[in-house]
Amino acid sequence: MRAIAIERFGGPEELHLTELPQPKAGAGEVLIRVAYAGVNPADWKIREGWLQQFLQYRFPFVPGFDAAGMVAAIGEGVEGLRPGDRVVTASNQGKGEWGTYAEYVVSDVDRVVRLPVTVSLQAAASLPTAGITSWEALFDVGQLRAGQRVLVNGGAGGMGSWCIQLAKMAQAQVAASCGPANLEYVQGLGADLAIDYRSQDVVAVVQTWAPEGVDLIVDTVGQGTLLQGVELVKPGGTIAPIGTLIATEPQPDAARAAVRGVRIVPTMSNFERQGRQLRALVDALARGQIREPAIEVLPLARAAEAQRRVQAGHVRGKLLLDVAASAMR
Repeated sequence: MRAIAIERFGGPEELHLTELPQPKAGAGEVLIRVAYAGVNPADWKIREGWLQQFLQYRFPFVPGFDAAGMVAAIGEGVEGLRPGDRVVTASNQGKGEWGTYAEYVVSDVDRVVRLPVTVSLQAAASLPTAGITSWEALFDVGQLRAGQRVLVNGGAGGMGSWCIQLAKMAQAQVAASCGPANLEYVQGLGADLAIDYRSQDVVAVVQTWAPEGVDLIVDTVGQGTLLQGVELVKPGGTIAPIGTLIATEPQPDAARAAVRGVRIVPTMSNFERQGRQLRALVDALARGQIREPAIEVLPLARAAEAQRRVQAGHVRGKLLLDVAASAMR
């Protein structure tokens, strides 16, 4: 099968198009022919070896957490799916197995969700990592409820695009920071307040918007861009900084947060909850409660370019790789 792989850790130049053996579905697994693979910040960190403490790599290693496509085969004990079904998956890469930058990928059945006819393969491929982590931050960590106020730091990226919509689905009020070119985009996603972080004082604007404090901050950017966030959250509220794995990253003042009664809960996708969260996301997409973000598609062979762009930041919405989409239209 065609795949993008690395033979060692390093920069984008280590990604190369190659031929690898097609994997097989074992017990409780599903073999998926990939139409589109999502590109996430975690992918370049995988490439550079940042996740060695979490994963046992085997080279050649195929990156990619997200994919949408069709079931090619099912393993022993798999029920509810059959070859030809359109599906989305959060891959087994979290277990150190080959990812989705390939014509075929194997995933555990509990993280494979069949798609309703109303959900496109492109929209589905944009969901898993960004959508699941958004769900984790808003609902499992933040316990967001109707009527509450949430600040999304970095509202125009893949995760921010889902965070805004999911928070609005929960009938919360949403403020989101972004660059000036993305103000209309963020407002179009449903943000009640779009803040240009380049020309506006985010802290001052949020304090005016929510003088008693917000209930939740989801910080999708990190890297010290919202260290004063502790002052924006009301007592009993939560800051959910999305894990970047940057060891030297400045952190919110934990002592000040404790004094103010604010929880700081570093947040990443939870492997055990991914299946439940992905099913809920697909259902919301099918019902029209959320819609796909801005999507740009590049050919599989341009995976290095895609990772460079994601690593540089400021991508609006999601970048996808076209692996074999034409075969499934």
